[in-house]
Amino acid sequence: MEINNLIEEARRYVANAKEVIQKANYDPELKIYTDSKYIKMAGNTLWNGCLIALDAALQIRKGKGRPSIDKYKEAAGKRDRKLLAAIVAGYDTMHLHMGYDGTKNKKTCDSAFEYATAIIDHCEKLCPAPVCA
Repeated sequence: MEINNLIEEARRYVANAKEVIQKANYDPELKIYTDSKYIKMAGNTLWNGCLIALDAALQIRKGKGRPSIDKYKEAAGKRDRKLLAAIVAGYDTMHLHMGYDGTKNKKTCDSAFEYATAIIDHCEKLCPAPVCA
């Protein structure tokens, strides 16, 4: 798949996560979501979208299986410190707090969507020029 298509695919994951989180039933009075199942699904979808964009930009995937988060951090640290900061914060928010814990806090979930968008946008800028042109 072409890099531009991977970036668009990553954005599609974000759009899908927005649809999923709507099913979590937001309670405006308490400012929380009421169903952690859909929070977990949305968080995992967001993080998977980010991994697609990171794979496109950092091109560290070699061999079988997925690289660990440490490999992504290492590659981002060598290439772009802002991306590294976004990965660390996004991983905690999307993957751990939403995906594993199923946090119901709306602010946390909103920040996860912001991190996902920021990571994907940044990855688009870092894509190899001949491939992204």
